[in-house]
Amino acid sequence: MPAYKRILLKLSGEALMGDDAFGINRATIVRMVDEIAEVTRLGVQVAIVIGGGNIFRGVAGGSVGMDRATADYMGMLATVMNSLALADTMEKAGLVARVMSAIAIEQVVEPYVRPKALQYLEEGKVVVFAAGTGNPFFTTDTAAALRGAEIGAEVVLKATKVDGVYTADPNKDKTATRYTSISFDEAMARNLQVMDATAFALCRDQKLPVKVFSIFKPGALRAVVMGADEGTLVHV
Repeated sequence: MPAYKRILLKLSGEALMGDDAFGINRATIVRMVDEIAEVTRLGVQVAIVIGGGNIFRGVAGGSVGMDRATADYMGMLATVMNSLALADTMEKAGLVARVMSAIAIEQVVEPYVRPKALQYLEEGKVVVFAAGTGNPFFTTDTAAALRGAEIGAEVVLKATKVDGVYTADPNKDKTATRYTSISFDEAMARNLQVMDATAFALCRDQKLPVKVFSIFKPGALRAVVMGADEGTLVHV
């Protein structure tokens, strides 16, 4: 029996690169979609927010000295590209996906409308939220916290390269240990940098728990949804 009925999955754009320098690695996105499909078959409603670092950082040499707002809008467009790729791969895997954008590009994807997103989730469709919050100066982590709160998700699942939150960087400190759970306040006091400060504060204020886990570990997403000891739960 799944531990959650509705989840918000936050994927970084970099997670789609696999071992490539930038862009979308086909095998990687197919494997991720297989994991998402497995969770939807359990009856869990899935919404996704995806970053754009794999595309925009691939051309980021051109962003040096660029106006911050302009660079952020370029990043938002990169997330739209990732969302389309993700939705297309999901459709090929037999899932029904809908991409909703925070910025208006009606010829490409439909605009984000909260009641419509809730309807899609109730119908069992996977909803991919594109273009972040639609505003510069806010990260896709903040978009994940915002959309998670708006749709009434029970948890934000932050997919990373490591299998949880550690006492120190496990790549640099071999004595680092993984937290099974930790409070928002303790994570902030220890400066563990789970998400950016705005996203973190929003989740804390809305009492929306965050589960940090590794998207690269096979079966980890299912384990998290089933309530297994996987990753780190950040809670109020």
